[in-house]
Amino acid sequence: MKMKVLVTPKAAVLDPQGAAVRDAMQHLGMPEVRSVRIGKFLEIEIEDNAPDWETRFNGLCRDLLSNPVIEDYQVQGMEKAK
Repeated sequence: MKMKVLVTPKAAVLDPQGAAVRDAMQHLGMPEVRSVRIGKFLEIEIEDNAPDWETRFNGLCRDLLSNPVIEDYQVQGMEKAK
């Protein structure tokens, strides 16, 4: 099974990398750009036949793939691996 995980800064956390990209986009001819948030996208393939794998997977997303103090994560989709 393929899992897609998106990790983004929490809304209340400043994103200096996103601000730098926004400024560059405005400078390069896109003054309409008001906000950019930079995150991480992970595509993870797992075997889904183990007991309670979803609970353990969410725990790893929270504790390993994201920093729960400053980041949120969401599992975007599950699809069968080909």
